[in-house]
Amino acid sequence: MTRKNGEPGRSTIRDVAARAGVSASTVSRVLAGDYPVSAATRARVLRAVREMDYVADARAKAVAGVGTPTLAFVLEDITGPSFAHMAHGVEREAARLGHLSLVCSTDGDVRRELEFIEMMRAQRAAAVILVGGAADTPEYRERTRRIADSLASAGSRLVLCGRPPLGPGAPVTVIEYDNEGGAHALAAHVLAQGHRRVLFLGGKPDHTTAMGRERGYLAAHRARGLEPDPALLLHGDFTRDSGHRLMREALARKLEFTAVVAATDMVAAGALTALHEAGLDVPGDVSLAGYDDIPFARDLHPALTTVHVPYEELGRLAVRTALGHGAESADEHLLLGTHVVVRDSVAAHSGH
Repeated sequence: MTRKNGEPGRSTIRDVAARAGVSASTVSRVLAGDYPVSAATRARVLRAVREMDYVADARAKAVAGVGTPTLAFVLEDITGPSFAHMAHGVEREAARLGHLSLVCSTDGDVRRELEFIEMMRAQRAAAVILVGGAADTPEYRERTRRIADSLASAGSRLVLCGRPPLGPGAPVTVIEYDNEGGAHALAAHVLAQGHRRVLFLGGKPDHTTAMGRERGYLAAHRARGLEPDPALLLHGDFTRDSGHRLMREALARKLEFTAVVAATDMVAAGALTALHEAGLDVPGDVSLAGYDDIPFARDLHPALTTVHVPYEELGRLAVRTALGHGAESADEHLLLGTHVVVRDSVAAHSGH
């Protein structure tokens, strides 16, 4: 089809109406299937739709409050394995409940996040699910509270997964897993094997997920009357490259340690490579543990001791909870448990 300016363009509902010899509202009724239309008229409209290759504008349908209801899933990095499993849980549960799920990866850009959320509000998405830790600052709380209120005014619901809560009264659902408890249990397991100098490869110091895991590591030591050497706490991010870099740095500085607790399995994978490159055996020379229990953790050599986080169930629960609440309902805070998965990468150490 050609527009008046000679440029090819997409057929509109008015084009279809003209071809079928009916009004645009009749075309809408036929496509929506929610209004009685004669068989002859329906056949004529559907034939015009096929001939003109007409595709309904999903955004217009959403704004009009018809069509498939939508859920939005917003995360920083879609390539992260743990987030990918959470996204899978969101998508499966949304589909089961008859909703379409849209995914936005922000690459940490707050402006992009806000723009996407505003678009979802305008389209009357049933819920917006924000995933991943953040810096818990007054600015974060104020910005996110405004988002929650804005979505609620449009009949939507904000769900925070692994993000800091906003305080009482906000129309938001917070779903977390026990970051600190999981790290405490993991570090306690390592200490129970006789290790006393345990290197911690953490994330960004102001990141709430990273902070929770570091607190658990510290608390496990202090519960045994130990005070970790501050030199053994290194900070980077949650990636494989960070683990590799931090481990090489620790070895270059000749830090003394017999075990390593990594903030994520990806960090542990990078650390494992660096240890192998240095000619060190795991767990013969150095024990190593991770966090997340992403699928490849069991396929590392040796298989990685780690903390299991129910990421897919977290995504499913986020959808069920969001759709089970009116937008006007007050804040709700849910906490999922974690547990240590013991594999082959941590061994007993007899020295003190």
